Amino acid sequence: MTTPTPIIVDARGLLPPEPMHLTLEALDQLTPDNEVLLLIYREPTPLFDILVRNGYRYTSSCNDAGEYEIRIRQGATA
Repeated sequence: MTTPTPIIVDARGLLPPEPMHLTLEALDQLTPDNEVLLLIYREPTPLFDILVRNGYRYTSSCNDAGEYEIRIRQGATA
């Protein structure tokens, strides 16, 4: 069984509200066996509230360069 390629939203360098809009559009395409991978330079706290309210779960990590990777899946809230 192969793992689907994540839906990647590369929002590094984009100004608000474009990262939010692109991420919400990607969530419309999300299937239960896949995830959205958001790449961004800051932690998108307003997005986390939306995800929780709508039943998504997510993980957030930051690398040494200060880039955040947010992985979003359908399911129970984080």
